[in-house]
Amino acid sequence: MEIPDTTALARDLAPTGVLRASINLGNPVLAQGTPDAPRGVTVDLAGEIARRLALSVEFLCFDAARKSYEAMATGRADLCFLAVEPAREAEIAFTAPYVHIEGVYAVPADSTLRTPDDVDHPGIRIGVKQGSAYDLYLTRTLRHATVVRGPEGVDVFHAEKLEVAAGIRQPLTAHLAERPELRLVEPAFMTIRQAIGTTKTRRPETVRFLSETVAHLTESGFVAEALSRSGQNPALAAPTER
Repeated sequence: MEIPDTTALARDLAPTGVLRASINLGNPVLAQGTPDAPRGVTVDLAGEIARRLALSVEFLCFDAARKSYEAMATGRADLCFLAVEPAREAEIAFTAPYVHIEGVYAVPADSTLRTPDDVDHPGIRIGVKQGSAYDLYLTRTLRHATVVRGPEGVDVFHAEKLEVAAGIRQPLTAHLAERPELRLVEPAFMTIRQAIGTTKTRRPETVRFLSETVAHLTESGFVAEALSRSGQNPALAAPTER
C-alpha cells in the first residue's frame, strides 16, 4: 500500500509525537493482559499503525468501551478501537471493521424466551454493560423491553434477578459454562462491527490512511494472525469492505 507523506500524517494523527491508542480491556476478544502489559489484536493494530508512521505508541487502557470512547472524544487518545454505532459517529470517524463479533442473550434454562424476537416484550428486563455497543444498539432498537445498565451485564442480571442478560458471545458463553442453570438464546441478536476510529477533526488524508491500512491488514491476514496469537478465533476477522 502506497502511503503519502507519512510525516504529515503522523503530525496530524499524533500531534504529541506519540500515537496514543485507547484500548478496551473489558472486551476479551480485542484485548487481554493488564494496563501495564496489554496484548491482543487491538494492541497489534496500534503498533502496526505506529510503525508505518515511524511513531512510538502509548496504550491508554480502560475496562469499558464508554471510557475508551471518552478518552477519544476528549482528546486524551488519538486512536480508539470501538464498535461502529450511530451514537459514536457524531464524534468519531470510523474505518471499515477489522473484526465482527456477536451480541447474544442469556436467559434461565427454563425461560419461555426462545428467540431474540421473544425478548422485546413488555415486562422483559435486559442486563447490559453500560455504554457497550449492545447497550447502544438495544437502546436504539428495542420497543417494549427495558434495558438495565450496570458495570457488567451479567452482574446486574444476577443482582436484580432480571429476565435476560446481554453480552458478547465469547465471555457470555464462558460465563454460562459455570452456570448450567442458564442458556444462550440463538441466534445472535446483533453483529458488532469493531473498527478503528479517530476524531472527525483529522484531515481526510489521515482518515483515508487508516481506512486503507485496515483494508490491507484484513486482506493480508494480519488481523486473523493477531487474533490467533491472542487465543481468539481467527475467523472473527471481518471481510474486507471496499
